[in-house]
Amino acid sequence: MEETQRYESFQDGMKACVPTMLGYLGIGFAAGVVEKGVGLSLLEILLLSLLVYAGSGQFIICGLLAIHAPISTIILTVFLVNSRHFLMSLSVTNYFKPYSILNNIGIGTLLTDESYGVLTTALQEKRPLTTHWMHGLNIAAYLTWVLANITGGLLGQFIPDPNRFGLDFALTAMFLGLCLFQVELPLKKRTTQTLQVLMSVCITLIIFMRFTSAEIAVIVATLIGCLVGTVTHDDQ
Repeated sequence: MEETQRYESFQDGMKACVPTMLGYLGIGFAAGVVEKGVGLSLLEILLLSLLVYAGSGQFIICGLLAIHAPISTIILTVFLVNSRHFLMSLSVTNYFKPYSILNNIGIGTLLTDESYGVLTTALQEKRPLTTHWMHGLNIAAYLTWVLANITGGLLGQFIPDPNRFGLDFALTAMFLGLCLFQVELPLKKRTTQTLQVLMSVCITLIIFMRFTSAEIAVIVATLIGCLVGTVTHDDQ
């Protein structure tokens, strides 16, 4: 009964988000520093973190603004980079199908790589989750990200080179940590299937990155991995 209660309430979702929040403090701060460095005002940093809410997307926007790229290029690039969110949302849509459309819109709107990692890990462990728990997870991460961006913007003028402190690697490090947490349990339970999926994703990435952009290669590799996982699921 204790395990069930831990995954039911809004507060439980916020507790599950604590590791993500700690990571967002560093990543969001770095994003705010970079955003301030390319000339964005605090209001613009606030709106960027509220409306875009994507670490990779915001860093890319700053890079493109720095080279005075046209708005069409910025929009298309950010769309391609973040199009993986379609796949992430689709992979959990059946679980939240019984809930209202408003609940599903709220979950999908604030779903990130990190909250998706926490969610899928809980699902793999057969946790009885609720939308209240998911909203707590998503909203806690969202507010932390916005706060960290603003803080970085306020203090950015005192940190001219965030790379010296390793802040530029924070997003990559956090993603790798979440990836390890996600594959640990499947490797213990379904070693053969998990290895097949990982191998198919890696091989697809290597091949497609020779001929296409990294964003397209990631999307294709994800689709191939999903296909392999679906085909091999019944064989385990």
